[in-house]
Amino acid sequence: MKRLARISSCALTLLVPVLTGCDGGKPAASNVAQAAVSVKTVAVVSKKLDAPVNLPAQLLPYETVDVCPKVTGFIETIKVDRGSRVKKGDVLVRLTAPELVAQRSQAESALHAAESQLASAQAKLAADQGTYLHLASAAKTPGVVAENDLLVANQTAVADKGAVAAAESNANAARDALRSVTQMEAYLTIVAPFNGVVTTRNLHPGALVGPASGPAGAMPIVQIVGTDRLRLVVPVPEALVGIMKEGQAVSFTVPAYPGQSFHAPIARISHDIDVNTRTMPVELDVHNPDGRLSPGSFATVTWPVQRGYPTLFVPTTAVTSDQQHSFVIRVRNGKTEWVTVQTGQVVNTEVEVFGRLQAGDAVVRTASDSIRDGQEVSTEAAKQ
Repeated sequence: MKRLARISSCALTLLVPVLTGCDGGKPAASNVAQAAVSVKTVAVVSKKLDAPVNLPAQLLPYETVDVCPKVTGFIETIKVDRGSRVKKGDVLVRLTAPELVAQRSQAESALHAAESQLASAQAKLAADQGTYLHLASAAKTPGVVAENDLLVANQTAVADKGAVAAAESNANAARDALRSVTQMEAYLTIVAPFNGVVTTRNLHPGALVGPASGPAGAMPIVQIVGTDRLRLVVPVPEALVGIMKEGQAVSFTVPAYPGQSFHAPIARISHDIDVNTRTMPVELDVHNPDGRLSPGSFATVTWPVQRGYPTLFVPTTAVTSDQQHSFVIRVRNGKTEWVTVQTGQVVNTEVEVFGRLQAGDAVVRTASDSIRDGQEVSTEAAKQ
């Protein structure tokens, strides 16, 4: 019992100073008062956007054609192959079609017959008209020519005129038929429609080609691509379609010539947004007389991004986000304020922002959701 009493007395002696030190909590709170968080701020800047953006693009030929035959025949010769450079009017392929020779002979024979009939009709008309005129002259003397004979001669001349007109129509039809066969024979020689390069050759001599030769004959004989002029197709994002104009010069690069830049003007704007990619195809006219640039190549376009009115910019680190929205932290009267913003274009280390901000507002340079809305802070102006 004595030992237990001594232990209780010692415990009470140790507890008294502790209770005395924690009395009211006021002295301890004054010694460990929390200091305000210190942040570095920058000013919101207003300026006109004028900066390039790199966009992917592709070079396409301005003109390309699959050369197919207009008539059915066998390939006799092909004078070009893949990689051949051709000029407009150069002979590419010659076909042979024996049935066209027979059709030509038949058309020539029909024309000769029609012309012979026309000549006979014209001769008969001339004779009958002469007879009529002779009778008409003699009829001026009363009683020399019967009136019925004069009427018959006149009707015969009129009928001859109709026969001549019909013969002329037959002759013209025969000429058109012969001309058609001649044109069909001209199709047996296939020439280049424009200057370019043969990129594909599918068929060889002996192959049957043409509209009536079946699926195999429907295959193009060769493909020609124009290389003197190219189309640079740029899929421009929807957010940038309002700041471009035709004739504006744009620079681009291609992997085949690293370190070199090429230039071309904006030539055609489709004015139609692709619903799948949310981009608008824009074409640049690329003149390529030396053939250095190849159709099908990918390119990187330095697309000019400009606005005709000033917008607000902050450092990219000043914009942060949580699960609901993006925001910057504005500091007013020593307190923070979360301001919801929508970001635009990024230029170097700055980003375009849209929201309830004004030029000159102080925002935290390095924003974080750990800095709560309405928190008291001490500020230090950072280097802009």
